[in-house]
Amino acid sequence: MSKLPDVLTIGQVAERSGVPHTALRFYEERGLIASERTAGNQRRYPRSVLRRLAFIRTAQRVGLSLEDVQQALATLPDNRTPTKSDWSRLSTSWRAELDARIDALQRLRDRLTSCIGCGCLSLRSCFLHNFQDEQSANGPGAPKLKAATEGGT
Repeated sequence: MSKLPDVLTIGQVAERSGVPHTALRFYEERGLIASERTAGNQRRYPRSVLRRLAFIRTAQRVGLSLEDVQQALATLPDNRTPTKSDWSRLSTSWRAELDARIDALQRLRDRLTSCIGCGCLSLRSCFLHNFQDEQSANGPGAPKLKAATEGGT
């Protein structure tokens, strides 16, 4: 296997990272990654962009928004690529939010299981049931479902 060059084309970055060209351009527009331009206006990325992309994709996989990722990357000096210790620090700061999301999803899962598991299929005892659209006063969407995922009733 040949050594990866220090400067990569957009195609090389896409192939190596598994991130589509369109997403690379989007991330660049959002300031999450950066490239330099050749005289022919082609993008060239430093090899370190691969670690930055891995950081971005991992953060997204655990449920963080691109805004969260962008804020985290902004805390790095000189907009550098995150190191292992950076990831450790940032992931620790996200732990409480992730724990709250996990808890909300588990409670939602458990309530849905008990509702579906009762076998009545009438939804009379379902905590999500919205008889005669009484929840419309609480705004658009599914307010009971939202409350369940945010720790309400």
